[in-house]
Amino acid sequence: MEFLGIGILTWITFLPVVGIVLVLMIPKYQRDTMRWTSLGITAVQLFLSLILLSAFDKGMAGINSEAGMQFVEKASWIDVQSVAWFGRVHIEYFLGIDGISVTMVLLTALISLVAVISSWTIDKSVKGYFAMLLLLNTGMMGVFVSLDFFLFYLFWEIMLLPMYFLIGIWGGPRREYAAIKFFLYTLFGSVLMLLAMIALYFSTTALVGPDGLSITITEAAKSGLEGLEKVYTFNMLAMMDPASYEPGSLLAGAHTTWRYVAYVALFIGFAIKVPTFPFHTWLPDAHVEAPTPISVILAGVLLKMGAYGMLRISFPMFPDAMTEYAWMLALVGVISMIYGALVAMAQTDFKKLIAYSSISHMGVVILGMASMNTQGITGAVFQMFNHGTITAMLFLIVGVIYDRSHTRGLNEFGGLMTKMPKYAAVMTVAFFAALGLPGLSGFISEAFSLLGAFQTFRTLTIIAAVTIVLTAAYMLWVLQRVFLGTLPEKWNNLTDMDGREMVMLVPLAIIVIFLGIYPSPVLDLMNSSINHLAEILHHSATAGMVGAN
Repeated sequence: MEFLGIGILTWITFLPVVGIVLVLMIPKYQRDTMRWTSLGITAVQLFLSLILLSAFDKGMAGINSEAGMQFVEKASWIDVQSVAWFGRVHIEYFLGIDGISVTMVLLTALISLVAVISSWTIDKSVKGYFAMLLLLNTGMMGVFVSLDFFLFYLFWEIMLLPMYFLIGIWGGPRREYAAIKFFLYTLFGSVLMLLAMIALYFSTTALVGPDGLSITITEAAKSGLEGLEKVYTFNMLAMMDPASYEPGSLLAGAHTTWRYVAYVALFIGFAIKVPTFPFHTWLPDAHVEAPTPISVILAGVLLKMGAYGMLRISFPMFPDAMTEYAWMLALVGVISMIYGALVAMAQTDFKKLIAYSSISHMGVVILGMASMNTQGITGAVFQMFNHGTITAMLFLIVGVIYDRSHTRGLNEFGGLMTKMPKYAAVMTVAFFAALGLPGLSGFISEAFSLLGAFQTFRTLTIIAAVTIVLTAAYMLWVLQRVFLGTLPEKWNNLTDMDGREMVMLVPLAIIVIFLGIYPSPVLDLMNSSINHLAEILHHSATAGMVGAN
């Protein structure tokens, strides 16, 4: 699918860059023009994502072959003939999506639009703020559509720069500390990812034809192609193909020490971004100090990049290591669930409570992924989407009350239900969705994750189920403190949500309710791709058992 000769994925990814150019050309005193330009760019991006969604073939499966990818865009990007021992350096501009990534593309476009609407009250350095916000949008979207590891890593790193400045310049009193902590944590994970990527590059090969485009060795054999040049490759699909690994290379074979080391390096890099226990300590500081729109993006999209990296890279490239360490991944997920819930219960700062609840809810994603079966992984990916919409609502809700009261102290409120009925209604939907109430989207994804995990890790899943009670406890405690009781006299002048705030929150609430009643539209998108991923993991586990015998 193309517009003006350019593929739709390129449009969706780089349209915000066009927005950056437009915003930078606008005179600095025309702040409203900058806001409306950013809103228009992200609205068009969401519209293109919906077109993409409508044309997506739900029946196509195959996450490790180009035939299983849709809307593929491929071109030779960097092609250098070297006289050194490693020969030709070939890197491609390679984009494509499957059932796992299409949901993340839609989520990124939706949350980015909501974040722009939420940014309407930003008055400090408006031009720089929206330029950074749009650059962040491109970095996030690029991660979800890249099929070349070098390109994936480039987008992953691009995201660091705008997030650092958005927290460090437009954040709260301790913004510099939070921004540096976020940057250092993420950069450490990126270094480990870079080392694993280099090891993969010098272990895998692909075949390149006269057109300069690569094809995996298995696909070439199926097509009967001959006479193609073999090169080392960053092609992620080739890295998922066992036939692409050079005999004697560092990561060749299965169940080898270096493959386990590479898997652990990637896991740490992605786990920091999720974040899971014990790599989580940057998250509460970043959330508390970040302005509300950036907290929305951080929780709604950025945390999903870590889990997506595991599904797109770690699992299909290292299925042997995944099956070996699945129980450790499940354990990390359960610890994150319980730890996040317990610490959230101890918070009196509204924003910090929501931040720790995110750690707990992302633990559900990790547990579901560790199950290695269709139900669990489906629940994990659906939880990623649902957590993005629900947590975006929660941080927007914190921003609404903070803009009016300039405090996030939960003990300072009470009796707001009669004073702010619209706010109470939206907040109730978000909180009950977060605690997994049947009829709302959070219940479906958590149920699938636990159903899948119970088949693989029965004891751990039973322990994890305790989190449901803990989550209900702190969520209901917040609702009680904020809405029930007597309204303090100092809040007599508080006003209910205005039209802009309703536009931000009501569509998200509708999505949460709709997917709680009828989740099939999202589940059908990912079903074929997740079945294929589960088959890869099952085959690896079976092969490992046969080898052990």
